Amino acid sequence: MAPYLETVKSFKDVPVTEAGVDTLAFLEASEGLVGLFDLLGSAAFSVVQNDLKGNITKVRARYEAAPSASGTLEQLVENEKGEKKRTATEGLMWLLRGLSFTCKSLQNAQANKSEELATAFTKGYEATLKKFHNFVVKGIFAVAMKACPYRADFYAKLAVDPAGGAPASQEKVNEELDQWLAALNSIVARVEAFYEKGNYGKGF
Repeated sequence: MAPYLETVKSFKDVPVTEAGVDTLAFLEASEGLVGLFDLLGSAAFSVVQNDLKGNITKVRARYEAAPSASGTLEQLVENEKGEKKRTATEGLMWLLRGLSFTCKSLQNAQANKSEELATAFTKGYEATLKKFHNFVVKGIFAVAMKACPYRADFYAKLAVDPAGGAPASQEKVNEELDQWLAALNSIVARVEAFYEKGNYGKGF
């Protein structure tokens, strides 16, 4: 079996059509990203994981309640528009923010190979989630950033074969990670633009 990124649904394999981003494939890939925090190996990141998991659950619940009207994320949000409590719309909005934080943090790490993860994740947080958080939550995230493992340890874990085979080369890990992040970044930008154009985030 291949290393971690090959054992989960990649964002580059999430179908994107004129109708939008495939809901179930997107949720499956998002669950794979949640597991990535296990490799960071710190309980401090449980707040991030729990937030992502909770928002995935909200979107999935909406899909299961109205599958024919929720095939893509855009259709799901549009279908929920007229309801008083737009739980999935709000959940997806926060899920996108959490995904954006993770994406930007790892893109920082990829762009600067000498930078430790604590610095890369702090920069990622400041560019994405920080403006939405109150003083208390900012403090929780500050602790999580400091708890990032050493860069070398994290990248070694990404290369480990869960089945016990030989680890992947760092070149292979970088290639997979870059593709995964580019696709994630594209999907987040697309759906955030959809929210902004339709003013779907209003009231949250």
